Order: sequence, then C-alpha cells, then structure tokens
Amino acid sequence: MSDEIDEARTWLGDEIDCPSCVHHRDLLPAGGCRLQHACVLDRYARRIDRFFNWNPELANAYVGHPHFEVRAIAAKHADMFVLAPLLDDPEETVRWNAARRLPRRLILPLRQDPHREVRIRIVSRLEDADLIPMLADPDYYVRLVVARKIAPPLLSRLIHDEEAEVRKVVARRLPAEWLLSMAADPNPQVRLEVAQRLAPDLLVRLAGDADWRVRYEVATRMPMDQVARLAQDADAFVREMVETRRTQGRSAKGVQC
Repeated sequence: MSDEIDEARTWLGDEIDCPSCVHHRDLLPAGGCRLQHACVLDRYARRIDRFFNWNPELANAYVGHPHFEVRAIAAKHADMFVLAPLLDDPEETVRWNAARRLPRRLILPLRQDPHREVRIRIVSRLEDADLIPMLADPDYYVRLVVARKIAPPLLSRLIHDEEAEVRKVVARRLPAEWLLSMAADPNPQVRLEVAQRLAPDLLVRLAGDADWRVRYEVATRMPMDQVARLAQDADAFVREMVETRRTQGRSAKGVQC
C-alpha cells in the first residue's frame, strides 16, 4: 500500500484536520503541502520528509516538536545555530542528524553516547586523535568500526582485543613490522590474516600452526628452501601444495639449464 493511499493520521493517532493546521492558509493553497503526501503533522516519516524538502525554511520552527521523527528530519534542514541543543535529545536519531552537520569539536561528547548506533556513526566524523578514546568502547562493533578507520600505527592498542572480529581487522591493517606479535593469536582466522601478510621469510613461525588453513597459506608463500618441513603435514591439501611448489621449482630449474 502506497503512502498516498494510507490514511492521514498524526503521530498520536488522531485524524489530520487541515483547516486547524497553522500552514492551512499559506502553504496549502500554494502547493507547499498536501494531505497524505507532504505533511508535517503526519505520522509517516516519508511525508514529513517531503514537507521539509518542499519547505526547508520552516525547519527551525520544528526542532523542538514533540514527535521525534519531526525533530530528526527538521535537523537535516535547520540552520546550524539551532542544532547544538539537539545533541542532548532523548532520541538517538535526532542526536545523530544534528551531529552529522555540526562542527567536530561540538560532537566529541557523543563518543560516550548511550546508544551504540550514535557512537558507530560518529566515528565517520572524527579524526585519529579523537578516535583514541573509542578504542576502549564497551561495544565490540564500535571498536571494529574504529579499527577500520584509525591510522594503522594506533592499532597496537587492539592487538589483544577480546573480540576476534576486531583482531582480524587489526591483523589486516597493522604495520607489517608488528604482525609477528599476533602470530600466536588464539583465533585461527586471525592467524590466517597474519599469515597472508607476513613476509615469506617470517612464515616459518607459523609452519607448525594448529590450523591447516594457516599451514596451507604458509606452504604457498614460504621460501622454497624451507617448504620441505611441511612435506609430511597431517593435511593432504598442505602436502599437495608443497609437492606442487617442488614440482614447479624443479621445472623452473630445468628451463634455466
């Protein structure tokens, strides 16, 4: 059912009465609003959004509206000087819509916002120095988003994060000279990320890994003079990779001769 067919009711569930609306005399005759399509009184966000798209100059008057959808959408159009109070709004959608338009220095308190979605979204607005306190965020996904954005040299603080998903991101982005510090990570997928980035001459440190996927990666990239140590590996795929590389090495020597 389209929003043009849905009945027009306010966020309180009352039927919308156009003649009683403050915009009845100015906007309605001029086509600035339309019942069931673009209306600031309507309970549907799409209709409220159309209203402010058509009448952005009215947004300042609605940042204090009792319905949070109206405040949140008005925040996308209102003048910046009226947005700061919305950072303390009880609704997270309103806080974020205000934060996305305000200067960075004003939104720093939202790093401790009680709602994880606000903290997750605020990461995109912040720079490295601002993000450092968020490396200790109690929510793992917030730390994950920070790990994806913050400068690689600052990731050392997350090397021993309690969540494997966070450590996997760290292993992908950590400066290469620090990767060995994660070679003994308790999670095999993290160790696989490490193996995929380690310099070939350092892969011997993972040749005895408990997970066959890690040993397979080692076998594919380890220097030829060291790969023989995996020839008797317990996993057939690893042994096959070793034999493939040996065969390729012999073929290459034959061509050279």
